[in-house]
Amino acid sequence: MLLLPLALLPVIWVVRNGGETAEVAEAQQALPVETMRLQSEDSYVVERVYTGEIVARRSSELGFERAGTVMALLADEGDVVAAGGLLARLDMRDLEAQRQQLEAQKRQVLAQLQELETGPRREDISAAQAAVSDLDNQLELAQLQANRRAELYAQGAISKEELDEKQFGANAIAERLQQAQSQLDKLRNGTRQEQVSAQVAEVDQIDARIRALDISLDKSVLTAPFSGKVSSRAVDEGTVVGSGQQVVTLVENGTVEARVGVPAAVSQRLATGSRQSVQVGGRTYLAVVTARLPIVDEASQTVTVVLELADDAEVTIGATARLLTDEQQTAAGYWLPSTALVAGDRGLWSVYVLSPDDSDTYRVARRDVAVLHTEGDRSFVRGLVEGGDRIITSGTHRVVADQLVTPREE
Repeated sequence: MLLLPLALLPVIWVVRNGGETAEVAEAQQALPVETMRLQSEDSYVVERVYTGEIVARRSSELGFERAGTVMALLADEGDVVAAGGLLARLDMRDLEAQRQQLEAQKRQVLAQLQELETGPRREDISAAQAAVSDLDNQLELAQLQANRRAELYAQGAISKEELDEKQFGANAIAERLQQAQSQLDKLRNGTRQEQVSAQVAEVDQIDARIRALDISLDKSVLTAPFSGKVSSRAVDEGTVVGSGQQVVTLVENGTVEARVGVPAAVSQRLATGSRQSVQVGGRTYLAVVTARLPIVDEASQTVTVVLELADDAEVTIGATARLLTDEQQTAAGYWLPSTALVAGDRGLWSVYVLSPDDSDTYRVARRDVAVLHTEGDRSFVRGLVEGGDRIITSGTHRVVADQLVTPREE
């Protein structure tokens, strides 16, 4: 509303005539004022602010699954890496040497397996047959000599010792012949399936050990689990790290979230998918509620609400986020300009209400009110006023109770 012109103050004229002083009564003109009529309301809206933090959707402190010496760091702080990109590498020389040794053992075992699967060669069978035939002839000769020694011993021509030597030699040749015959039968029958299976199992064992080494080799290379930016690097080249020790911290690029703790009752009003205002660093962004965590924080007794900001939001991870929400308060009262309030005693407030005096003028009355809420340049009050009352909205310092005023257009 426009400010009113200054009121004409009462003027007292003093007239002196022939030593006589005549006092003319005060001529009073009604003061023009700006007014409005109160309208009853049954509620008002309060803006609440809840504080939280800006976080990345995913942030990981990455380390190796095995202990070792860091040989290379392939990403520095601030570098952007794609998913699967190399970040760091351990010393793998001992693992590579073990793998080469196992590969050599595998080739040897595979050669033996191939020999078993192919079976004996003809040359081996022929050689075994020749050995059996030779031993058979030797046994026949030894038996003849033993029989002759037996006859001579019966005639008393030789000693018992000579007879025993010949018989023992014949028995030894018979045992060698039995072994040679068994070897020949084995070659003729071919390789048994049990031998092949045992050799295959040995190959499988070596393969399993090679796979275990390959896993260890893979664990010696640190890669990015998602696209993001390296926010910190905890070690340098040559550092001996333990299993799980932090090497780098990776923060996901793109979408960021605000995590704000709010009272449980307020969280129920923040429906998933609803848009809310989030203030970060003096700028306000629209954010979408994506989740309400089902756990109440023991210290603050609040529920964490997760809000997703747009990809183009220019915010810094770790910055303070303020969630702005409107809460409706049920209370009967009246909205009026804050300029209509008059300070009273003991922190109380009042307003000036007009009551008709005659057809053109009104008389001012002071009514006490309580301020329930202030929003910008207006206040929500209740007290000794009613709906429809005409109150003075500005220039209250120029009026007093019981003064005559003329209201301007509302």
